[in-house]
Amino acid sequence: MKKVVVGTVVVCAAAVCTAAALVVRHRMKNCGKWTRAMNILKEFEEKCKTSVEKLKQVADAMTVEMHAGLASEGGSKLKMLISYVDNLPTGDEKGLFYALDLGGTNFRVLRVQLGGKDERVVRQEFVEVAIPPHLMTGSSEALFGFIAEALAKFVEEEGDGYHPVSGRQRELGFTFSFPVRQTSIASGTLIKWTKGFNIEDTVGQDVVGEITRAMEKIGLDMRVAALVNDTIGTLAGGSYYNDNVIAAVILGTGTNAAYVERAHAIPKWQGLLPQSGEMVINMEWGNFRSSHLPITEYDQALDLESLNPGEQIFEKMISGMYLGEIVRRVLCRMAEEAAFFGDVVPPKLKRPFILRTPDMSAMHHDTSPDLRVIGSKLNDILEVSNSPLPMRKIIFELCDIVATRGARLSAAGIYGIIKKLGRDIPKDGDKQKSVIAVDGGLFEHYTKFRNSMESSLKELLGDEVADNFVIEHSNDGSGIGAALLAASHSQYLGVEES
Repeated sequence: MKKVVVGTVVVCAAAVCTAAALVVRHRMKNCGKWTRAMNILKEFEEKCKTSVEKLKQVADAMTVEMHAGLASEGGSKLKMLISYVDNLPTGDEKGLFYALDLGGTNFRVLRVQLGGKDERVVRQEFVEVAIPPHLMTGSSEALFGFIAEALAKFVEEEGDGYHPVSGRQRELGFTFSFPVRQTSIASGTLIKWTKGFNIEDTVGQDVVGEITRAMEKIGLDMRVAALVNDTIGTLAGGSYYNDNVIAAVILGTGTNAAYVERAHAIPKWQGLLPQSGEMVINMEWGNFRSSHLPITEYDQALDLESLNPGEQIFEKMISGMYLGEIVRRVLCRMAEEAAFFGDVVPPKLKRPFILRTPDMSAMHHDTSPDLRVIGSKLNDILEVSNSPLPMRKIIFELCDIVATRGARLSAAGIYGIIKKLGRDIPKDGDKQKSVIAVDGGLFEHYTKFRNSMESSLKELLGDEVADNFVIEHSNDGSGIGAALLAASHSQYLGVEES
């Protein structure tokens, strides 16, 4: 009997020892897992570092590329496109103007009644129209015919609050967000379609000519006064409310910048200099690249597997299309090499672009003590139901590293423009503010990104110069900005209303 009891006690003790050992081993395994994951994170953080010295090198490289792109076509990774916009809105514009914004599977048409300096935008309305899928791959005539019909219908609904001048053509600003080779303020040939469009007979054609023919065919008497992209529209919108605007930046799904250059500083400009002495340059800065950019193996892999390898390197490091994807790629490595999510890599984590930047932003802005927003995002997006606090903390840090790098590089790009314009050096007695107009969902909604960009620019400029600069949100450049550019390039400028 005693033997049995002793035996039982021995067995129980052994079981307790085994259980304790398992707990210890589990903790050690977890500890090892977090250590390996942290090592991957620290290595990534080291490669993403953006010291002020590095940012100044990036800005200097941007300035050099700007000079090269202005000197000759193809002389730089920056296209530095001449926009033919030599008059930005001043606020004096009056009258009724329309805008057409075509840049995706929907298009918008707007009308704006302008009342000059005192009244500014008196009234505005818009409608959004979905493009039937078959028109995106059909003929040029069918697509532009459909758009012209919608425009004509919108004009017919013009209410009492809008006042077209009798005997005058209505005028339109056309935002066309596809690659175009601009040949004047109101003409440009389509280089290629993107975003799911593939209409062969439009390529190489003047898109203003296409929409004009379609309007004439249905008897709509309207003239395209300005062909622009959304960045230049943002510059116009900002300039309308503040004549100290010197540049515009889009920070959204993609990124771009435009600024006001002195016409005599554009060696590749052919012909007479504009009367204003100025010309808006569309930089296409997403294509910027430099040996000073902190490019990691994750960026290289993303680029290699993209639809445009070797192109848009700057955009792939700072824009909303890609920030979440960079986070996903680092998490993938943690899952594969550190068993970060357990023994099995979550299948959904292997899916490119499953982690979008709005989700990353929500995780980065999580202020709850247990980081529950991160936990719910992991569950909803990657189907990871068990996410201990150490895991959530590592993911928070990862989001911070990726967003901070993107924001600081954006600031370096802006600083490059400021240097090109010679506004980086304090001038005695010069207290005039210089304004950078910014638009795009990334800037508008990702607060930590925006704050980091603004503080980084201040750091680069130094306190004395930074006081002369303002970052201002300029909303809806692709809509109202286009209408304003139609107004500032109207054929009736200087003609008194009858």
